[in-house]
Amino acid sequence: MTDKSVKKKAEIIPVQMTEDSTFKFRCHKDVSCFTRCCRGIDIMLTPYDVIRMKKCLGMTSDDFLPMYTELRLLEKTDLPMPVMRLLDDEKKSCPFVRDSGCLIYEDRPTACRYYPLGVASLAQKPQDDESGFYFLLQEDICKGHEESTEWTVKKWREDQGVDLHDSINAGWTDIVVRKKSFPQDHKLSEASKQMYFMACYNLDSFRTFVFESTFLKRYNPFDPKLLERIKVDDIALLDFSTKWVTSTFFKRENPDPMFRPLAPQAG
Repeated sequence: MTDKSVKKKAEIIPVQMTEDSTFKFRCHKDVSCFTRCCRGIDIMLTPYDVIRMKKCLGMTSDDFLPMYTELRLLEKTDLPMPVMRLLDDEKKSCPFVRDSGCLIYEDRPTACRYYPLGVASLAQKPQDDESGFYFLLQEDICKGHEESTEWTVKKWREDQGVDLHDSINAGWTDIVVRKKSFPQDHKLSEASKQMYFMACYNLDSFRTFVFESTFLKRYNPFDPKLLERIKVDDIALLDFSTKWVTSTFFKRENPDPMFRPLAPQAG
C-alpha cells in the first residue's frame, strides 16, 4: 500500500515546452537547497563537456576519464557514455561540489546548465521539432522554483550557454539519433564501441591515433590546413572525429567524401 503522504523526489511536469515557453526559476546561495541538486544524481557527459572539464583541470582526456567518470551504455543505443563518478560519501556528491558552490562552474556539464529544464529525448535535435523537446524538472527539494525570475526556454539556454554546447555537440547528437533509428538487434562490436568512445570522448588518444598510426594513409589526402587545426584544436578535432565515426560505422554506403579511401594502385 502506497503512503500518499510521501512525496516524489522529482516530478516531470507533463507539459511540452517550446523555446518560447516560460517558467520561473532562480538558483543562488541564499536558497535553502543550494547545492543539494548536485548530490545523488547521474550526470551524463557530452563530448564537449569532457573537452571543457579536462582543460579546466589541466588534464588529458586519457587521465580525466578514468579518474572522474564511469562508463554506462546509453539507453536504446548500446553506445558507451561517460557518467560523472560521484564521491563515496553519504550524499553521493559530485566531486566538484562544495557548500559554497561548484568548483568548475564556468566549465560545468551540459546537464547541469540545462537544469531545471530537461531535454525530452536524444531521438531528435531541438531544431528538428520545436514543440515538446523540453520539459521542466520539479523537485521537492528545489526552492528555486519559488523565485520570481521568469525565463523563456530560449533565454535560459542562451544565459546558461547550452546553445553553444548543443551546437558543438551536434555531430555527436547526429550519431546518437542515427543509432536510435537502427533495429534493436543491430549492435556495434566491442572493438567498434571502443573506437566510437575514443573518437567522441578521448580526443587526446584519437589525435594520437590519427597522426601516429596508418590512419592518414588510408584516405585520399586531407586538406593540410584542416590537419594543422585538428593538431591543436579539440573542437575542430571533435567535428572531424564525429564525421569519421558517422562515415565509418553508420553511413557505409555513402560515406563523407572527406573519408574516401585511397584507390588501390595499379600494378
